[in-house]
Amino acid sequence: MPGIEKREFINLFNEMFQPIKNYVYYKVGDIEVAEDIAQDTFAKVWEKRREIRQSTIKSLLYTIANNLCKNRFEHQQVVYEFANNYDRNQWDVSPEFELELKEFNTKLQNEIARLTEKNRTVFLMNRIDGYTYNEIADNLGISVKAVEKRMKNALTDLKKTIKHKF
Repeated sequence: MPGIEKREFINLFNEMFQPIKNYVYYKVGDIEVAEDIAQDTFAKVWEKRREIRQSTIKSLLYTIANNLCKNRFEHQQVVYEFANNYDRNQWDVSPEFELELKEFNTKLQNEIARLTEKNRTVFLMNRIDGYTYNEIADNLGISVKAVEKRMKNALTDLKKTIKHKF
């Protein structure tokens, strides 16, 4: 029967939190970020506790932690690219406009972060990294139709939230 119970989860946390935190620290080089990602890793495991098999739990922890590191890195790339591509001297803009643009960017980043992991990954690979749907499908080991569906879902979700929040 798949799943882990509360006491098993506590034991797993006590046994594996430090190794997962160390693993993330080696990847990101920031102890506070490593602790946050390790905590998020265990939060995801807790959310999926009924579906998890005991035999694969440790490798699952490392996989989740690795994916969270990748997501953080991709988010940093988005911020970096925007900062480097935005030349504020290009236009004569008011401080109010700059503030609104900064707020919009922050809200947009938050909405991208709220997308499901699958949809967010496809969206960022296409819109930030410039991969084609075929390249994304090859990299993720899924069909082009699945990529198309995930992109459509991501764009639909972002469009809805942008209309309502902005």
